Amino acid sequence: MDKREITKDKLKVKIYKTRGDMGADAAEEVSSCINSLLKDKDYINIVFAAAPSQNEFLASLRTKDVDWSRINAFHMDEYVGLDAEAPQLFGNYLKEMLFDHVKFREVYYMNGDKDKLDAECKRYGGLMEKYPTDIVILGIGENTHLAFNDPHVAFFDDPEVVKIIDLDEKNRWQQVDPDDHICFKTIDEVPTHAITLTIPALFKAKYAFAVVPGNNKADAIYHTLRDDIQEKYPSTILRNHPKAVLYIDEASASKLA
Repeated sequence: MDKREITKDKLKVKIYKTRGDMGADAAEEVSSCINSLLKDKDYINIVFAAAPSQNEFLASLRTKDVDWSRINAFHMDEYVGLDAEAPQLFGNYLKEMLFDHVKFREVYYMNGDKDKLDAECKRYGGLMEKYPTDIVILGIGENTHLAFNDPHVAFFDDPEVVKIIDLDEKNRWQQVDPDDHICFKTIDEVPTHAITLTIPALFKAKYAFAVVPGNNKADAIYHTLRDDIQEKYPSTILRNHPKAVLYIDEASASKLA
């Protein structure tokens, strides 16, 4: 497999020639981490990102020899106000890509019902406390967000575990792709608010794996690795995590040279 590795602060960065190679290798390393943890624990807890950037990784991960029945699954964010059957819901994406393919111990879905948001923040925050995260699988947004922590609401010392946020315009435009069924056809269809795990909640994971391919992520990867660690670029905080790995392809790495 054609790849190269660099390190920025504490963050290991692995750069692959293709998205397919990136996704396959990330899945191999994540599954190895899962199996290692399961040697010492009855079950583990994993938080998953949901986005087209995760397609190759999840397609490969679901084929791995893992005892999924000993894993509790969570996701890190969800849109507010969409119909329960909307394909754009991150819970529905993860069902299609992973949760319907393997048998987890439990799957805990995040509910974006706009009439129950305060209760949902408390409920999901309680689950995070009850089931401390062993592994978090991340994407990075075009504006460098982690989960839905856009720069204007990304606080490295956030006291909340789960919160409601308003999405910035760059984030909302990222969700528009008329040719992709899990994206939105126009900006007007994209919700203005979402529910999300906060930066500290994500950062509590013992292991963090970020999977970030594509030309549209090249600026975000540049800021992640070249700028100072700051809330203006939320993904820079990954460089402080003691056990984080960033997987990128040549397209998303194209501005690093």
